[in-house]
Amino acid sequence: MNAISRDMLDQLSAKVTEANKDPDVRCIVLTGNGRGFCAGLDLVDVGGGGIGSGGSGSGSNRPKQLFDLRDAPINVMWNIDTPMVCALNGAAAGYGMDLALLCDIRVAAESSKMAAVTAKRNVVPESGGTWLLPRLIGWAKAAELYYRGRVVGAQECLEIGLVNTVVPDDKCLETAMEWAQEIADNAPMAVQTTKRMMRMGLEQSYDTSVDHLMVHLTGMFQSEDFKEGVQSFLEKRKPEFTGR
Repeated sequence: MNAISRDMLDQLSAKVTEANKDPDVRCIVLTGNGRGFCAGLDLVDVGGGGIGSGGSGSGSNRPKQLFDLRDAPINVMWNIDTPMVCALNGAAAGYGMDLALLCDIRVAAESSKMAAVTAKRNVVPESGGTWLLPRLIGWAKAAELYYRGRVVGAQECLEIGLVNTVVPDDKCLETAMEWAQEIADNAPMAVQTTKRMMRMGLEQSYDTSVDHLMVHLTGMFQSEDFKEGVQSFLEKRKPEFTGR
């Protein structure tokens, strides 16, 4: 069920960072192997002191120090500008639920579910969930899920705004890839700037956000992709963006 181990944390961060730096990658699709998306942290590994939220070992002989989450998947995924689509192919619990929430878009299989069950394990959604979930579905609904330790099926996830769409199980990854291709067909600078401004806008005033947008827009007007966007519109054809 893709329980998260220390090595998986390290590799996920590395892969996401690599993809974000690659100009040929315009969208990332995250899914789980097999019948589940992610069952959360490997509790056996956690109980043995072999894993920390940042993906670094924390054995019993390790001296106490301030934790550093800068390279953890939860921060890497939040701070990248490349869009991420989650193909939620099965159950997502704990850390796995937070990974799904950190994606920009979630395509859910009919049999998938999200399990906000941290309170049943005497832990908290330490991977960004307490910040993300109230912003996605509102305080009251987030409180209901977390305090009651609820498991939410795909259809209810759609109804409360946790996922964008629900599709048959065998169409989940296919649909996510189709959506990713539609994103990739658009001007990458525009998509990535939009994502960055949306992210930064959560902590900015309206005036500051609009000012930053205008700074970005001024440079984009000088780009080859802007000229291609206008020309393709006039010629009634699909644009071919290069990212320049």
